[in-house]
Amino acid sequence: MGRLVVNEFRQAEQTGAAQSLAWVVMPDHFHWLLELHNGDLPRLMQGTKSRSARTVNKIRGIQAPLWQKGYFDRALRREEDLKTMARYIVANPLRAGMVEHIGDYPLWDAIWL
Repeated sequence: MGRLVVNEFRQAEQTGAAQSLAWVVMPDHFHWLLELHNGDLPRLMQGTKSRSARTVNKIRGIQAPLWQKGYFDRALRREEDLKTMARYIVANPLRAGMVEHIGDYPLWDAIWL
């Protein structure tokens, strides 16, 4: 199911809406470091969450909330902040105790690899 969410991140890139810099998909939320190109962040987030929830729910054969409501955003301004934030994002499964090594978690990526 997580790969369906990843497909939404890729869709944003293919349409020119954003470039993904780093991301991790967790069971009920995701972290996505991106460079916004076209459109606006609220529309991008609403579309990504809505489409991925519909697809996942269709496959699971249920109608249930998939994501936490809303989202939190933070603008980064310096290049060195990007890599620091990317490390924080991809380490989320470690902090959550889901894995002992980030390589054991399949749903993350960063352009600096």
